[in-house]
Amino acid sequence: MKLVLMGDLHYSAIDERLEGLYEARSSFYETFLGRFLEIDADAHISLGDLTNYGFSLEFQGVYNILNRSERQFFHVLGNHDLYAQPRNNVLALTGQVRYHSISTDEAVCVFLDTAKEMDYEDWGGWIDEEQLQWFEGIVKESGSKPLLVFAHHPVYNTTKHSDREKGSIHPDIDMWKILEQKEGQGIYFNGHTHHDSIVKQENWTFVQLSAALDQHCFRIVELTEEGVVISAIDILDHEVVNNAPILHKHMNHFTHQPNARGAENDRECRISLIPVTGK
Repeated sequence: MKLVLMGDLHYSAIDERLEGLYEARSSFYETFLGRFLEIDADAHISLGDLTNYGFSLEFQGVYNILNRSERQFFHVLGNHDLYAQPRNNVLALTGQVRYHSISTDEAVCVFLDTAKEMDYEDWGGWIDEEQLQWFEGIVKESGSKPLLVFAHHPVYNTTKHSDREKGSIHPDIDMWKILEQKEGQGIYFNGHTHHDSIVKQENWTFVQLSAALDQHCFRIVELTEEGVVISAIDILDHEVVNNAPILHKHMNHFTHQPNARGAENDRECRISLIPVTGK
């Protein structure tokens, strides 16, 4: 199995009266998403905040680019995706499912909805009881098969800045009560804090991706019988590198993080799936 992941994209509506801004947005996103989609994989995944404010025009703009390819694309909801309109409207626009799971011979993949709806004052994560019960059932059913979880918000106090206020799924939600029921290896992928980070706790590996406008890169996730390899691919096209500063200079609701890039062990890792046996 091979997957391609991107962090917070923040495709944004713009003031087209500003000279050159429309061209900068088109050049950045068409090149960046073109590189994303040209990678051959079983699925291409956005970890939320695909848009900057969740306007219909933003979703239409980014999906116009994505739909040029026949790749299988999954988008988990981020807080920015739900600022402008209700969740059901966004799901109807995108054709995505709020939360769901996919089981293959290699792994079980879970896509969570951690975003609050139309709450600009609180960008932290939340999961309702119905989804938590569903998720717990999936964790139990996955047995020893690798479990890959994709969500926008990190689990509290795992990856970098997930211990900050509104920087994670709310700490009152005891995610570990569910995660600790996992047999074998679990991997939790998220965005939200705009910083690269990989942290291992118990039998879980937490992989956090920075925002595309700060660090122009993807993660490749490859599963074999022996293990999971997570690698980083930097996008260095001048259309991406030169236009990113123009975009975040003129974007509301986005703050550039110049130190978003982590060390290599915050971007890449290997996870063994070979059971450890005693002597």
